[in-house]
Amino acid sequence: MFSLVLVVLVFLGACTPSRAAVFVDDGRLRVVATTGMIADAVRQVGGDAVQVVALMGPGVDPHLYKASEGDVHRILSADVIFYNGLHLEARMVDIFEQMNKYTPTVAVGEAVPRELLLASPQYPDQPDPHIWMDVQLWRYVVERIRDTLVDVDPAQAETYRTRADAYLQRLDALDAYIRARAEEVPPEQRVLVTAHDAFQYFGRAYGFEVFAPQGISTTSEAGIADIRRTIDLVVSRRIRAIFVESSVPPDVIEAIVSGAQARGHTVVIGGELFSDSLGDPDTPAGTYEGMMKHNIDTIVDGLLGNRTTGAPYVEHSTP
Repeated sequence: MFSLVLVVLVFLGACTPSRAAVFVDDGRLRVVATTGMIADAVRQVGGDAVQVVALMGPGVDPHLYKASEGDVHRILSADVIFYNGLHLEARMVDIFEQMNKYTPTVAVGEAVPRELLLASPQYPDQPDPHIWMDVQLWRYVVERIRDTLVDVDPAQAETYRTRADAYLQRLDALDAYIRARAEEVPPEQRVLVTAHDAFQYFGRAYGFEVFAPQGISTTSEAGIADIRRTIDLVVSRRIRAIFVESSVPPDVIEAIVSGAQARGHTVVIGGELFSDSLGDPDTPAGTYEGMMKHNIDTIVDGLLGNRTTGAPYVEHSTP
């Protein structure tokens, strides 16, 4: 990581690449965002006044992501940089801290009041970074993006404020939709089992117990004891469905299904959830609103045994 920071500083002092090679040279604000969720929020607030490049596309795990040489060029070409922070992009933090000396570089997660953040069970001194899983917390991020764009590009301030107001209203409607769908599941059945622990904010906000054999960061691996404990939970609670994630290999969840089956309990994979990344751009889950609607629909339909709404899951063959 240190060597990559040096590369950034060398580029800054010597051969800054042509912005036209990364962005269209049309006078609009050039924005780099790390995750698809942040990039989508910037697009919703900025509209035609901004150009947005997301470093991490669909299915990319931000916990493990390393900046490429192309990312360095994109970062150097930006007028403003947004990243989640809260240790989500752990392998890129040094770059962002260095870049903030030259370009506005904003950790949007720091907009969430500290008292609303959940602690990480793995790292007690660090917060859980998956703040987008609670729509009301994500409002703080949108407001921070709005305020940053206004500061960096005051000529378009009215555009940013107007679009942000409209988007925040849509987020309130999204939050109400998720709550209404969650109420369809009896409280004792609101148990969400996924591979890695990305849904604690979701669980707190919408009334689900959340369990995962793998920790908050995918840099850790689920051990045999963790998988066995999860199988015990699934069998003892008679859980009907558990879920894979688009950015995490399905092996652990498939092992839990097999382990429960061996103990006489049938649990199905209720569908694929989007935890650390959006879906493909040409799908409904390619936006934050669409991703969250997909997740709650898939969870509710899976737990109720109705998979007509949730995305189908294709079983992976084992060698």
